[in-house]
Amino acid sequence: MNTTMVLDYRNKHILAPMVRVGTLPFRMLAADYGADITYSEEIVDHKLIKCYRKINESLQTVDFVEKGTNEVVFRTCSAEKYRVVVQIGTSDASRALAAAELVCRDVAAIDVNMGCPKSFSICGGMGAALLSKPELINDILTTLKRNLSIPVTCKIRLLNTCEATVALAQMIEKTGVAAIAVHARKVADRPRDPAQWDGITEVAYAVSIPVIANGDVFDYDDFQRIKTVTGASSVMVARAAMQNASIFRAKGKLPWEDVKREYLRKSILWDNDPKRTKYTIKQMIMEHSCLELPEGKSVNACRTLADLSRLYGEQDYHKNILEERTHLNNGTPARILQLKK
Repeated sequence: MNTTMVLDYRNKHILAPMVRVGTLPFRMLAADYGADITYSEEIVDHKLIKCYRKINESLQTVDFVEKGTNEVVFRTCSAEKYRVVVQIGTSDASRALAAAELVCRDVAAIDVNMGCPKSFSICGGMGAALLSKPELINDILTTLKRNLSIPVTCKIRLLNTCEATVALAQMIEKTGVAAIAVHARKVADRPRDPAQWDGITEVAYAVSIPVIANGDVFDYDDFQRIKTVTGASSVMVARAAMQNASIFRAKGKLPWEDVKREYLRKSILWDNDPKRTKYTIKQMIMEHSCLELPEGKSVNACRTLADLSRLYGEQDYHKNILEERTHLNNGTPARILQLKK
């Protein structure tokens, strides 16, 4: 287990968990631009406990591979060990612990998703469905806290009243978690609805553990602004980071076309799932352009990382990476290690 360094949740800029987006290449991209902590996409406990841990010598990664399908459910590397948080989707304390124990020696912390409003999570008793089950929340968090040596946190949404949200946060604090992230929207709200920062304020002044503010952070200046307004300890960003991960740069955002290309290079470097790479690029395009324009149609037509590399003029980079991997029987090539730094 990770006992060398304990993650500090104060004064941090954090990449939020995002389904299909928060894979290793995107997490490393955000970290390169200044993200202090990076969350994985939500991984459902049922799926994670079907995995086995595998050292990938070719990529210099640790892979958690689903038995039978050989799907890489979670991939990480040593460079992110002390900042990556695995978010688990769960509705059962025993399953949550089994999933967490599988990955805990390779990550900095475990987070429990208690805020996702999507029907998949709700129907499975996960995500926002937990908000109305304080006893189950207590069981899950205390079980994880009692059995893990790395920090445990959770991410919630606002309840119907400030009083109810505060009461839930205070109950969560008593479980011994290291921090609580608060998405400043209610379950029925949609991303276009304005975030209710006052709800975060109520929680921040009601508990003593770090509160991570989430909602309506659009540029670097907003990190400090939301902390000042709410009293939160740290700030988490999702959609704006997906649009342009260089939001974490203190010197300002880079052109999104450059960020998109760097993301693709990292996806090639770590052999990211082509479907997830394609999905993330499409999300970037939709925020700045239109999928019906030539670029969007071309991305839709891509099926492999090689296709994407040709589309964006990165075919030589892709070829070089593949050639380097063919020599790994004699040790890891210096070129790959250099590219990862």
